[in-house]
Amino acid sequence: MARTAGSDGGKTQAAIRDAAISLIARFGYEAVSMRQLAAEVGVQAAALYRYFPTKEDLLYDLMTAHMQALLASWQEARPSTAEPAPRLAAFVRNHIRFHVERRHSTHVNNMELRSLSRDRLTAILRLRASYEKELRQILRDGAEQGAFTVEDVTLTAMAIIQMVTGVIVWFRPDERLSVAEVTDTYHKMTMRLVGAREN
Repeated sequence: MARTAGSDGGKTQAAIRDAAISLIARFGYEAVSMRQLAAEVGVQAAALYRYFPTKEDLLYDLMTAHMQALLASWQEARPSTAEPAPRLAAFVRNHIRFHVERRHSTHVNNMELRSLSRDRLTAILRLRASYEKELRQILRDGAEQGAFTVEDVTLTAMAIIQMVTGVIVWFRPDERLSVAEVTDTYHKMTMRLVGAREN
């Protein structure tokens, strides 16, 4: 059943975003039409274009919002200590929590980069690079201080990102492991990966 949006523009825009994330995650960007999205939200198709002139505008908005929220969540979770191990632990825990809570949004961000035009793809990749730079700096600091054993910072960062993002593929909150248990286990695996002692 379609959800009827109220007259408030902000609520309607939020409803459009929520419906778009859900539909694109389920069916893929190319398969979702603006008419289908309008029906899901409960508005006329023409109303969508007041908020997002094109379907790509909507996709770009979704991806930008996701990455900006991820960067903001890390800024909030980042510990004040200069020690690499607690910073790495905080990064892993925050990354898993953020993506588990935004499973559909993460799926859209990972799978639909191909649907962006070159300039917009570049902008999203720049946001990703800014986020991943934080992890590379933690690994570099750890290697320089002798806290980690890291032969290739870039490759290790890529491996960690892939590992912790991959949680959303299999994790279900109603199964045997909680988010806390998963993050604890992944924290231990990450520390072993960088040659650090568990804290």
